[in-house]
Amino acid sequence: MFRGSAPAKIDSKGRLKVPTEFRRLLEESHGPDVFITSIVGQSAMLYPLSVWEGIERKLADVPSSDRSKQRFLERVNYFGQQLRLDAQGRVVIPQILRERAEMIGDVVVSGRIEHLEIWNHERFGQKLLEEPFSDEDFQALAERGI
Repeated sequence: MFRGSAPAKIDSKGRLKVPTEFRRLLEESHGPDVFITSIVGQSAMLYPLSVWEGIERKLADVPSSDRSKQRFLERVNYFGQQLRLDAQGRVVIPQILRERAEMIGDVVVSGRIEHLEIWNHERFGQKLLEEPFSDEDFQALAERGI
């Protein structure tokens, strides 16, 4: 499971060096192949390829006429790319996603249990301020036993 967060940088060639603690878990549990994508373009989601393939298997059971499935696939494929970590643990963030999410320089890599999420550092700080964790959030989690 991916947990916690770590600062990182995206270099001038668009490469993210996956933080060591996440890289070790990724490679040991899943190997070097990943799928990087986004749904709305504000951040990047880095999935171990095996985890992404599990999502695709679930999507295959949804009828192709389902509009939610169509919209989801339009977006994740528009922003997405299957990649492999290089020997230094780097991966190129797709240019269209890098531009949309304003990812150059300092970023935050955050664990999301089964995948990693990458945010422009400033944007993520602003998101936390604009979307505080509310009493309703606490209640929703309590109803799920968390």
